[in-house]
Formats: sequence, C-alpha cells, structure tokens
Amino acid sequence: MSSSDIFTRLSETLATRKGADPASSYTARLFAGGPEAILKKIGEESAELIMASKDGQSPEIVYEAADVIFHVLTLLAFHGLSVEDVRRELERREGVSGIEEKQSRSTS
Repeated sequence: MSSSDIFTRLSETLATRKGADPASSYTARLFAGGPEAILKKIGEESAELIMASKDGQSPEIVYEAADVIFHVLTLLAFHGLSVEDVRRELERREGVSGIEEKQSRSTS
C-alpha cells in the first residue's frame, strides 16, 4: 500500500461526511460551519505546526503536519475537490523550476 492510498481514502471519507449529521461527526460539524470554520482550523493547526517546528520536536512536527493536511483535505472536500486534484496540479508542476512556475502565474 503506497502512502498516497491513505490520502485518497481519507479524501473519499471526508467527501461522505458532507451530508452527515454534525452531531455525529467532527468533520460534518466543520462542514456545517462553512469555509470559515475550516479555515480557522487550518490557521490554528498551521500555527501549532510552526511552533512544533521551532521546538524541533520531530514527533510533534509529524502530528501537527497531519492535522494541517487533514484540515486542508477537509477544505478541498467542502469545495467538491479532492487530493487527486492536488496531485494533478503537482504533476503539472513537476520538473518546472519554482521560479518559472511563479512567473507563469503572474502572467496568466
């Protein structure tokens, strides 16, 4: 099983939570709160990741990175997107210099 499998499975699971009862699911509660609730969690978890990185504690960095990824995947699902959409975008960028990629965005 590749590491990408967990991202695909999680993305699919999150999509099923969109119509779930907010009382029965943390993710359904986030969806019910709309993008503001999800973005707030991404901000909180990102700040926690930054602090873990500053402290240099590898287990905490991994834990907080997982929280950030979970909430980003939740935001994607809220908008009807998935990890596959992100994978395609990363594949499009593969082999392209970061400088070139940024320049292409400013001219489009």
